[in-house]
Amino acid sequence: MRVHGLFRIALSTLFLVVSAFVAVAGSFAADHNLRQTRIRDISSVEGVRDNPLAGYGLVVGLNGTGDRQQTMFPVQTLGNLLLKMGVRITSPQSITVKNIAAVMVTANLPPFARPGTRVDVNVSSVGDARSLEGGYLVLATLHGPDGQVYATAQGPIVLGGFSSGGQGNSVTLNHPTAGRVPNGGMVEKDAAVDLSRLPELSLLLHEPDYLTAQEVADAINKTLGRDQAKAIDGRRIIVRTAPQSAEVTTLLLSRIENLAITVHAPARVIMNERSGTVVMGHEVTLSACSVMHGDLAVQITTEYEVSQPNALSQGGQTVVVPHTTVTAQEGPAKRIELPAGATVQDLISGLQSIGATARDIIAIIEAINAAGALNAELQVI
Repeated sequence: MRVHGLFRIALSTLFLVVSAFVAVAGSFAADHNLRQTRIRDISSVEGVRDNPLAGYGLVVGLNGTGDRQQTMFPVQTLGNLLLKMGVRITSPQSITVKNIAAVMVTANLPPFARPGTRVDVNVSSVGDARSLEGGYLVLATLHGPDGQVYATAQGPIVLGGFSSGGQGNSVTLNHPTAGRVPNGGMVEKDAAVDLSRLPELSLLLHEPDYLTAQEVADAINKTLGRDQAKAIDGRRIIVRTAPQSAEVTTLLLSRIENLAITVHAPARVIMNERSGTVVMGHEVTLSACSVMHGDLAVQITTEYEVSQPNALSQGGQTVVVPHTTVTAQEGPAKRIELPAGATVQDLISGLQSIGATARDIIAIIEAINAAGALNAELQVI
């Protein structure tokens, strides 16, 4: 009797363990489409952002690959630059140089940038220069959208390509007329945001989603211990804060941005018809549908034959006569069946089984979406 009792206890314990394992496995299977991420990776603080800067400059030191003579503004720029240095040129149009190039200088002013902060600078030719290889950017001022000067730029240009040769024989790799000056820009004006003057903090989601916005607000309220965050819409979450110092606001943001929440990724299909690229997330599902894809190939060839007159003929001429042949080949329509709830893997496997190319897949997905069987957002870029 004691043995049977022990056996029943052991069997009951085993049943409970198996039940708990099945429950955990079922919970994991139900949540396998959800992922945890930090708030800082999916959102940004409203007002804390980069600002574009742009300016005009002159690149010198080129090895005869600069702007040509018909481009007048580089020579005018050189004349104005020399005039600032005490060198007066009576007729700038008479200057003939090939080692200078006019360029547009652009950069991004990062948030909280202070005077003396170094930034990378992009340089692009605006004239007809063949290459900026070996060039040096002379001091240029960078202006913001308001027209004020926020940074200056100067330094040697680094290219990701080259151009060499001449007289009809040349080799060009990538874009030799656009380069970069690493750490070539220096911030001259303070444009940082004063966090102590913000009456409230607004978090903006990179991808708008109502459920994710509410998840962010709930996580903030749970951490701060009071009803301080509120989701206004699918993108914006407001965190109410009393007037306080910038140090306290920074500490608050560091706590908020480090919180982990559940992200509900949207079901989306991205297609690029120019390159034939198709990107689909694992959340994309299909309704029951049948896909038939035909194969029709039309080939037109033209051969030229020479027709010569007969021997000893009078007034005959040799002419070229085109001979055109048109052939059409059509294969049987290939078909795949997709059940309700089919995944991306099912669709790709089915399309590969019928030998569909990237272009065919794009056309098939567009047709599935038009039929209302694509349970996702379709974006064509």
